[in-house]
This record gives sequence, C-alpha cells and structure tokens, in this order.
Amino acid sequence: MSDPARHTAQTLRSRSEAVASAAPALLADAQHLAATVLLGVHGRKRAGSGDEFWQYRPAQAGDSYRQIDWRRSALSDGHFIRQTEWQAAQAIMIGVDDGASMRFSGHKSRPEKRRRAQTLAMALAIIALRGGERVGLTHLTDAPRGGTAQAMRIATALMEEHADIDHGTPQAQIMPLGSRAVFFSDFFGDIAMVEQALGRAADREVKGALVQILDPDEERFPYDGRTVFESMTGAIRFETLKARGLRDAYLERLTARKTQLQEICRRTGWRYHLHHTDQPAEPTLLWLHRALERVRA
Repeated sequence: MSDPARHTAQTLRSRSEAVASAAPALLADAQHLAATVLLGVHGRKRAGSGDEFWQYRPAQAGDSYRQIDWRRSALSDGHFIRQTEWQAAQAIMIGVDDGASMRFSGHKSRPEKRRRAQTLAMALAIIALRGGERVGLTHLTDAPRGGTAQAMRIATALMEEHADIDHGTPQAQIMPLGSRAVFFSDFFGDIAMVEQALGRAADREVKGALVQILDPDEERFPYDGRTVFESMTGAIRFETLKARGLRDAYLERLTARKTQLQEICRRTGWRYHLHHTDQPAEPTLLWLHRALERVRA
C-alpha cells in the first residue's frame, strides 16, 4: 500500500474509532435525559396492529383495497380505513445541523450548540423508539426503523463528522408521507433553505418542530472595543475597534430571524421553540414530546 493510501486508511480508521468511542457517551447522556421525561409521561391510546378498534381514517394513496372498510365507506362518498391500536407506527424524522457554527460555545461551562442538539435529538429518538415508533435521520438515505438497535445506529450517525461548512440546512428529501419531523439548528444560514425544506415537508403532509439552539452570548452580544469576529471555519473574518456599536444592529437582525422562523412555522403548521445552552435540556425535550403528540392527535 502506498503512503498516501496508507495515510487515508489510517485517517478513516481513526475517525471510525473516534465515532465508535463517542457514540456510547452520547447514548448514555440521552438515555438519562429521556428517563426524566418518561417518568412524567403517561401512555395513551394510539393506532396500531392490535385487534381492538381504534378509529376510522380516510383512505390515502398507497393504502391497499384490502384495508378499506366497505361498510363504513358505503355511508359516505369517500373510502375509509379501519384502524386498530398500534397499527402502522408513525415515523419521526430528526435533523441536526452539521454546520461548523453549531460548534460554538461562549464559555467552557456550556456545551457546544451541536452537542446539545445531538443530546436532545438522541433523547427524542429514544422516547419514540420505546413507544414503538420508527425513527430516522434526515441526512441519511436509510428508511426510519424501530427497535433497540436503531438507537445505536442513530447515535453513531449523529457523531459522524460532515462537510466543513459554516451553516447547514434542513434536509427534507426523504420524508415518509404523514410523518413528523424535528430540525435542530441555530438557523443562522440561508432562511430560504429553511422555507424550502418546510414547504417540501408540507407537500408530504409532514409536520413537526424547529428547535433553534443558541448560546447566551449570541443573545447578549457581550462584546466591546477591539474585537475580531471569525466564523468557525475561518472563511469569514471581520475586525472592528467598536464592537459595541454593532450590538443594536445585530440584535435587530437576530430578532428578525426569529420572527421569520415563527412565520414559516405558522404557514406550514409547524411549531417553533427557542433553547439556550445555559438552560437545562429537560424542559425542551418535554415541550418537543408534547408538541409532536399534538401534531399526531
């Protein structure tokens, strides 16, 4: 094996080993977080594969004729499917921004935005999997799956390094019809891409939530005097002698971005939530759990 090939193989091996060692830690943190929410959540009836009748729903494209309840359908102009408890567990698609801006932390006492997003995403996946649902990641081509093994697959995939770009964008190419989805990001990138992703999701009757994760320094802008602002990739660099003079304009743009995200959610039937990395993760996870339950109801 040539030196370049050997170096590439060693690099890939070291990356794989790093991911393999980091995934269990993420999984452990997420399991602890999920447990705090599960303790306060009571089960409720859901459509499933049991024998007990649950509800009728209108037939959709892709449903088999064998599923149609012809007696119920004869009472109206449409076709209806007879559902039983736990039938066809819904899928939850989760997206975590892989942009470099998510690696920011304003203080060593706070986690990186990406780590908080990964932990929340993993905890949400654990809760859904324990509830018998299928879970998938939006940046993968794999179909959403259920079962305990899927938790480790998701943890490993979340820890993998992706393209070194400043801002990631929500991916909505592979969304099962009628599924639910959650995107975790600081949403500092191109807002048009967010609007486009939620538009595509709405076309497939997918609803869910945007969780904007920010470091407190990004809310306060605690900079004064000579300051060098540099993007996490180093692609953008700006130096000023009067940083405080930029504060009002920055905060105005941040407020405008939040308003834009809320408006996009309003138009598409999604929900918006803001989370700060200096705050506990439990309230946000509980909010997500309840929000997705309301979407499904």
